[in-house]
Amino acid sequence: MALESCKRYGEVAPGAGYALHMPGHVYATVGMWNEAAISMDSATLAEKRYMRERMIFPFNAWNHGHNRNYLNYILEQLGMADAAVYGARQMMDAPLDPKFNADAGYSMHSQGMASMVRTLVKFEQWKELLSPETIKWRDTFLDKMTRHYAEARAHLGLGDAAKAEKAMAKLDGLEKELEKNKQFQKVYKLQRLDLRARLALSRGDTLRGMGWLSEVAVEQFELQKSDNDPPFYPELLYNALGRAYLESKSPQLAAQAFTKSLEVTRNDWFALAGLVQAHHGAGDAKAAAEAMARLRYLTVDADQGLAWMEPAMATGVKAEAKNSSPALQRNYKAMNLDCYGPAAWEPHSAPRLLAMDPEGKSATLDEYKGKNVLLVFYLGRECLHRLKQLRDINGKKEEWYRPYTVVLAVSSNPPANNLTALKIINAPAARILSDTAFQNARRFRAYDALRKWSDTPRSSSIGRAACTGPNKAASRLATWTSW
Repeated sequence: MALESCKRYGEVAPGAGYALHMPGHVYATVGMWNEAAISMDSATLAEKRYMRERMIFPFNAWNHGHNRNYLNYILEQLGMADAAVYGARQMMDAPLDPKFNADAGYSMHSQGMASMVRTLVKFEQWKELLSPETIKWRDTFLDKMTRHYAEARAHLGLGDAAKAEKAMAKLDGLEKELEKNKQFQKVYKLQRLDLRARLALSRGDTLRGMGWLSEVAVEQFELQKSDNDPPFYPELLYNALGRAYLESKSPQLAAQAFTKSLEVTRNDWFALAGLVQAHHGAGDAKAAAEAMARLRYLTVDADQGLAWMEPAMATGVKAEAKNSSPALQRNYKAMNLDCYGPAAWEPHSAPRLLAMDPEGKSATLDEYKGKNVLLVFYLGRECLHRLKQLRDINGKKEEWYRPYTVVLAVSSNPPANNLTALKIINAPAARILSDTAFQNARRFRAYDALRKWSDTPRSSSIGRAACTGPNKAASRLATWTSW
């Protein structure tokens, strides 16, 4: 019933990103990774189309970061590491929210960083993870914690225990800051025990290493089993435990660990690749073939040369691809989703500006090539609030001039009335312009949401400020860079 509802929901609201997104949560939860990818990718495309049509930025689309992060995770679950890295890079390269640039939690940029770390750790791309060009770390507790953990994992992966220990020491050194960042306590505890176990195993201290890794795998399982979002931890630790058992020639215990992973992440191809090796090593040909059939279905479009895939294929186990999810699935890579929107967000061009200055001369954006332009739209002189706003802007004119920014204030006043305004506002920082028919305001989607213009749609514009004048109108700021 749920799967049928998911299918219908996206069909009845193909233009709503969130309606396309939410079924992806269900598909991911039941291990239908192809359908989950179709759902989430359709949603990201619809959101990009919406952003282009509305002339807004990715940080203005409240769910876009979460949606793209989830799609990246699903791509990982299909073995598409390169596509997941590309998606994370899109998120990290998008313009930052000017109010929340240092946000350490749920901004699109922060989720892009988390997505990049998850993919590189999961697919063991250690050199890329250590490159200073890959991630520009910030001075936040979360970034420091994640960086030290990721770099320790990378050094261990490259066989450099000494450097791994140094990164671990830096992670340990954050304990004093943890009191002010209690929301990260559980993850911090997992990271430290996880690294301690891996370091012990790398040194041949198998008994203690296995004990610690078993302990941390159980703790992570309990934290993640009720989660319905991209995982907070870059790797299922039962998979790490299973791999450690394989390396210690204990295939039966490895099979138990990988099976446990499949309880928290259904149809996890990493666990299935491990199961192929574990069952093959234990001499259970039937179980190995069953795991291989599921693995081949999930990874039909996976990247070549994946670290977890090659050992499974090297077993020589043969099987036809088999869909083990609760319903039929379409193939994600074979789908053409262009109808939902563009593949990438791109900065939108400024609409045409054609206004009149107080002398009755035309003013356009072409006059300001190479400069930043701050546009202020308002109804007219009767709005007392806008006079205060223009005075405030005027008081900061030196701040506008330094970054080569010009301020254009566009209203419904005729040019003659703006001559009077120039006298009221002494030496204005803004160039005062006229748009008597609101044509420019419509093109820039900065029209008023409270005053009913017969031929203008209503809008819930961001940044409205109620005026005290008789029209109870609103003003809006819009920034544009003229190229």
